[in-house]
Amino acid sequence: MKTADIFEFYRRLAEANPDPQTELEFGNTYQLLVAVTLSAQATDVGVNKATRALFEIVKTPQDMLDLGEEGLKDHIKTIGLFNSKAKNVMAMAEILVREHGGEVPADRDELVKLPGVGRKTANVVLNCAFGAETFAVDTHIFRVGNRTGLAKGKNVNVVERSLEKKTPKPFRVGAHHWLILHGRYICKARTPECWRCPVVDLCGFKDKVLEKKKK
Repeated sequence: MKTADIFEFYRRLAEANPDPQTELEFGNTYQLLVAVTLSAQATDVGVNKATRALFEIVKTPQDMLDLGEEGLKDHIKTIGLFNSKAKNVMAMAEILVREHGGEVPADRDELVKLPGVGRKTANVVLNCAFGAETFAVDTHIFRVGNRTGLAKGKNVNVVERSLEKKTPKPFRVGAHHWLILHGRYICKARTPECWRCPVVDLCGFKDKVLEKKKK
């Protein structure tokens, strides 16, 4: 995709959604970190259902330690892999209290040291909580990047580097959200809804679905 087309691609997504936000629900940076950690191989909708009651009582890492692992499991048992996630979240809380004064570090290297936190999770937290220009490449962004030609790559790290290189300055903070939402609701995995896509003419996908299928 040409430089001018990339700018226009983001411009249109920004015009349609001027203030993109994560669909995960949270009240502070720690709750965001927990929610993103729980969202691995789970939907945002499922995570939100599980964390609404949890976040009423857990607002800090110390609150999580006070709740305990079994208490946490009771809240998140509807989420996939909840046993291992509970262990990670508890270990994470212990480290945050012991080494970071109960605060979430605004540093990727420190974040990825936490149990259950990979590069993607760290990038989401840095972007959503601290306004960093990071690109958290999940399955949606990986698909959109490759399908449209915006940022092609054989793995998420290559796509992330491509987005970092190609995304114009005005759109760097919001890019992660625009691309995730575009992949979630329009550029879907099975049947992309190209007939209502605002960037269809800029997209390099050859098998565009230009008419809505009749039920």
